[in-house]
Amino acid sequence: MRTTIALPALTTSLLALALLATPAAGAAPPALADCGPGELCLWRDAEFKGERQTYDLTGTDIESCVALPKGTTAQALANRTGRPVTAYQSEHCAETGEFQTYPGDGTWTPRSPYRVRAFKIWEH
Repeated sequence: MRTTIALPALTTSLLALALLATPAAGAAPPALADCGPGELCLWRDAEFKGERQTYDLTGTDIESCVALPKGTTAQALANRTGRPVTAYQSEHCAETGEFQTYPGDGTWTPRSPYRVRAFKIWEH
């Protein structure tokens, strides 16, 4: 048994899918563009929304625990440092709470599974 697909119907279906995947004209650029090369960016809210904090290697000690300012947490992050970064639920980088390490080659995490309160940037 042979199945035949009409070419015009297939072309119309593919065109419809392409239009659905295309952003609307005049739409705002994605928030991902707000985190530059060499930076670790943390957003207060999921989906890269809310206040953003930015860290880079010029003001952050390698392999040291960096707590976010008191009362501040993050729910989304982008790691563009070029180094692995571990995000911690604990403000003291304690491994008794949740933690996860993100590669430094451009990791975008729109929704952390926990509120990030501290981080470490690793040498390798």
